[in-house]
Amino acid sequence: MTADKPKTKGFSATLPSRKALPPFEALRAFDAVARLGGIRKAAQGLERDHAVISRHIRTMEAWTGAVLVERTPTGVTLTDQGRQYHEQIATAIDALANATLDLMKQSDEEALQIWCMPGLAFHWLTGKLGAFEAAYPNVAIEVRPTEASPDLAANEADIDIRFVPQYGADFQIPQGIRQLELACLPIIGVASPDYVEKAPPITKPTDLADHQLLHEESSEYWQDWLAANGHKSKGELTGPLLWQGHLTMDAARHGRGIALSNRIVAARDIEEGRLVDVGESIPAFNDKTLGKYLFLARADRWDLPSVRRFRTWLHTAIAKELPSS
Repeated sequence: MTADKPKTKGFSATLPSRKALPPFEALRAFDAVARLGGIRKAAQGLERDHAVISRHIRTMEAWTGAVLVERTPTGVTLTDQGRQYHEQIATAIDALANATLDLMKQSDEEALQIWCMPGLAFHWLTGKLGAFEAAYPNVAIEVRPTEASPDLAANEADIDIRFVPQYGADFQIPQGIRQLELACLPIIGVASPDYVEKAPPITKPTDLADHQLLHEESSEYWQDWLAANGHKSKGELTGPLLWQGHLTMDAARHGRGIALSNRIVAARDIEEGRLVDVGESIPAFNDKTLGKYLFLARADRWDLPSVRRFRTWLHTAIAKELPSS
């Protein structure tokens, strides 16, 4: 069943645009298809069935009398009319979302949704948040540990704390997003004292290639670290794939091998004796950085009081953990 399209004749001279507005759910679905690049991605983003999104697109086309998307065997793309229409409405939809968020955040309690790399979230951030909450009790913090980046433009989160590896040249800061570099930390190999005691001696970084290495989603991170330390790969590295940094750290605590970490994430484990830096006090081990932590937020929300306070607190808290130069 198609939506009833307003008749063009007889429009009021005062508010013609209001009568031309399509159903908002259909407009929202079209915006998601245009932003996210397909019906299935839009369905995931809006948490709707893809058939519902398709129906909303048909509603939009019936309402406007224009073909907005081109259907192909591999999905849909915007037509020229659809692309031009979305360029015109996107700013208005953003303004509507921002105005609503501003109104919602005028209550006594402000909320911050923060997405963060799992390793930093589990091993450092959650243990430090008490200090921020004590200083700003009216700010409610929600932390989501995830390797995925949120769609900040669509208000999926307020803040993203992301690790950007040096080999990740394809990582691009989206338009309308601001960044602050939090830290560029040396990467260290960590293992349990028991593992180090029983394993072959370690006198130089390239010795680690012959040890049991603990990998995240691939061996690429270890390969880059070894290459930065002068190792020329002779084939695949040994060790299990554990997908996330906090899992490799847990495996290292249990003596399963050597994990890559940094001095912030591994600090408490090293201080309390669960892990050791396998290259500590060995001159051949130099500080090698493989990336940096970034604080990301929308440019138009960068100076919101809650975002600014958290950014300042986080930057200061991490700076205190860094070795003095």
